[in-house]
Amino acid sequence: MPQDEKQRLRKQVVEMFDHAYQNYMDHAYPADELMPLTCRGRVRGLEPSRGDIDDALGKFSLTLIDTLDTLVLLNKTTEFEDAVRRVLSDVRLDNDIVVSVFETNIRVLGGLLGGHSMAMMLKEGGQHMQWYQDELLHMAKDLGLRLLPAFNTSSGLPYPRVNLKYGVRGPETRTGTETDTCTACAGTIILEFAALSRFTGDPVFEAHARRALDFLWEKRQRNSNLVGTTINIHSGEWVRRDSGVGAGIDSYYEYLLKAYILLGDDLFLQRFNIHYASIMKYISQPPLLLDVHIHKPLLPARTWMDSLLAFFPGLQVLKGDIRPAIETHEMLYQVTKKHNFLPEAFTTDFRVHWAQHPLRPEFAESTYFLYKATGDPYYLEAGRTILDNLNRFARVPCGFAAMKDVRTGSHEDRMDSFFLAEMFKYLFLLFAEAEDLPFDVEDYVFTTEAHLLPLSLSMAPHSSTVPSNRTEELDDSNFDWTCPNTRLLFPDPAFPRNLREPIRSAVDKSCPRPAVSAVAAEDGVRFMQEMMELSSQQQKEQLPPRAIQIVSHPFFGRVVLTAGPAQFGTDLSKSSTGVSGFVTVAEPYSGCTEITNAEYVQGHIALLQRGQCMFAEKARHIQKAGAIGGIVIDDNEGSSSDTAPLFQMAGDGRSTDDITLPLLFLFHKEGSILLEALKEYREVEVLLSDKARDRGVTLLPMTVCLPNSLAGIDQTCRFSHFLNL
Repeated sequence: MPQDEKQRLRKQVVEMFDHAYQNYMDHAYPADELMPLTCRGRVRGLEPSRGDIDDALGKFSLTLIDTLDTLVLLNKTTEFEDAVRRVLSDVRLDNDIVVSVFETNIRVLGGLLGGHSMAMMLKEGGQHMQWYQDELLHMAKDLGLRLLPAFNTSSGLPYPRVNLKYGVRGPETRTGTETDTCTACAGTIILEFAALSRFTGDPVFEAHARRALDFLWEKRQRNSNLVGTTINIHSGEWVRRDSGVGAGIDSYYEYLLKAYILLGDDLFLQRFNIHYASIMKYISQPPLLLDVHIHKPLLPARTWMDSLLAFFPGLQVLKGDIRPAIETHEMLYQVTKKHNFLPEAFTTDFRVHWAQHPLRPEFAESTYFLYKATGDPYYLEAGRTILDNLNRFARVPCGFAAMKDVRTGSHEDRMDSFFLAEMFKYLFLLFAEAEDLPFDVEDYVFTTEAHLLPLSLSMAPHSSTVPSNRTEELDDSNFDWTCPNTRLLFPDPAFPRNLREPIRSAVDKSCPRPAVSAVAAEDGVRFMQEMMELSSQQQKEQLPPRAIQIVSHPFFGRVVLTAGPAQFGTDLSKSSTGVSGFVTVAEPYSGCTEITNAEYVQGHIALLQRGQCMFAEKARHIQKAGAIGGIVIDDNEGSSSDTAPLFQMAGDGRSTDDITLPLLFLFHKEGSILLEALKEYREVEVLLSDKARDRGVTLLPMTVCLPNSLAGIDQTCRFSHFLNL
C-alpha cells in the first residue's frame, strides 16, 4: 500500500473519531452514551431497560472516561487535557446505582488508569499536563474501593454487580442476591487491579484479583484443563459447562497471558500455556473455534460461533502462534465481507445466527496484531474494508449507529463506549508509522478495553505477602520462552496467502444463500402476532425484518430503521429496487375509514397509526387513495425494536390477494424518528426494502452553524452541523 494511501486512511480514522466523539460531547455528555439516531444521551432509568447491557451505565460519563487515552494516541493533546478537567470537575462515582463489576472495571477503572498513564507520560515530556497531580489516580482508587465489596465471598470470586454507593448489602441495594457469574467477569480483573495496587502502593486490589484467578484455576476441569462459561460464586460449581474462547470466557485467557507480560509472574504464563494447549487440542478446528463440553471435550456444544472470539487471533499473535491466527482471521474476514460486519453469531457454514452488530472492535484488534506480526499489506486492505463499511453502513448524521440487523442494514440507537475506546485505537495504529505516534506503544500493554498500562509497572514495588492459593510447581515444559520470528516462519511471502486461499473459497461456497427465515437465522427471536388475528388461522411462514431507509437530505440513506413485515401485499424480498417515495401522514391517521386527504396520499407512502382496525383494512384504504406504500407506527409509547421482538403484521382472516402495495410496521421509537424528520424537513423520502441500499462514502461539505443561543439559526443546522459525512 503506498504511503500516501496509508496517510489518507490514517486521516480518515481521525475524521471518523472526531465525528463520533464530537457528537457525543455535543449531544450526550455528561450522559454515559450517545444515542446516535435520536441525537441525545442515554441516561439509565430514562430509557426502556435493555437488561444486562445497561449494567455498564453508572451515570459516570462512561464514554468520556473510556476515550481518554484514545485522545492522546490520536495526538489530540489539547482535547485530552480538556477531557481530564471535565472528568475531574463533573464525574461522580458515589451514585446510588447498580453496575457490572466487570464492565466498570475494564471501562471506567481501566479508562482512569489509562488516562493517568497518558497524563504522566505527557507531564514528563514537559509541555502538557504540568498542573496534573495524580487526580485521575485518586479517582481510580476511589472507584477500586467501591468495587472491593463485591469480592467479599467465600470463594473470592466477585459478585457480578455492585452498588456504587452502598456496595453489596442484599436486596435493599439490589445486590448480593446473585449466585452465578461468567468466567470472564471474574477473571478479567488482574490487569486493572494490579496496576492500581502498583500505582498507589496499596496491595489489597492485586491480592483480590489474584485470589479470584487462583480459584478459577483450581476449579478448571482437570482432565480437559478447560473452564466453563458460568460458575457459582459460592460453591465453585460450574453452572454452564460449555467452553470456548468467545463470550463468557474470552478475556479470562487474555488476562492470564497479559498478566504475565505486565507483571512478570511466571505462574500466569504456565496457566495460560496449559489452557492454550487444551484450546488448540479440543476447541480449535482451523479456521473454526467451536465450543465443547468441559467434561467431554470431544463433544461439540454448539454449531455456531459468536463475534467476541474475533479477539483470539490477536492473542495468538502475542503467544507467537501465527499460523492458526492467520487461518481464523481469514475466516472472520470472509464472513465480514459477506455480511459487511461480523454478525453477533454465525453458523459453521457462515450464515447469520444472531443478526446484530454493535460495532465491536475485536476483528480490528486482531487485524492490527497480525499486521504487526507479519508486515503483510493484506491486513491493511482488511483495515480499509472495516473503515469503508463503517462509513457506508453505520455512519449516521449524529455519530455511528450499531447495526440492528446485518441482513437488512437497519440500525439500533446505540453507540457503545468501546467503539471510541478500542476501534479507533486499533485502526489508527494499523495505518500509523512510528513518527505518527506520540509515544512508543511497545512500552505498554493493552487491556481488553484497549487501555494502555505501562510495562514499567512490573518494576513497581508490590507486597510480597499477597495471599494466594498457589499449590502448583512451575514446569518448564509449559513455557515457550520466545515468540517465533515471523521472517523465519514465512521465508516465502506467498506462504500466508497459501494459508488463506482455501478458507476464502470455503466461505464463498458455503454462504451463497440468504437465511430462509428469521427463526432459522436468529436463535431466540420471537415474532409478535396481531392480537386480533383469528386463532384458527394457520400462521404463514415467518418473514425476516425489512428496512426503512431515509434517503433525502440531510440523511442521504444513512439512517436505517428496522421494520416489521406484513404477511400480505408486495413481497419486498422479491423486489430488486424496493419501493421509494415521499412520506405523508394519512387522514384519518388510523387509516380505518376512507382517506380524506387522498390528493396528498396519492403517489406517496402513507404514515398510519396502529390500532382501531385490522392492518389489512388500513392497507386497503391507503391503496384506494393511490398510495404506493404504507408505514404503520405503533401507538404504544416507548416501544422500540431495541427491546421488543420483531412485529409481523397478519391479515384479517380472509383473502388479501387484492392488496398489492407494501406495508411495514415501526415501533414507536423508530416511528418517532421518522415523524420528527417529517416535521423538520417537510419533504422526507424513504426507501422500503428487504435490505438497505449502499450509502456511499462521499465526504459532503460541512454546514457551519452559529451557536444555538443566537437567534435565527438555520433549521438545517440541527442535523447538518454534524453531517461531515
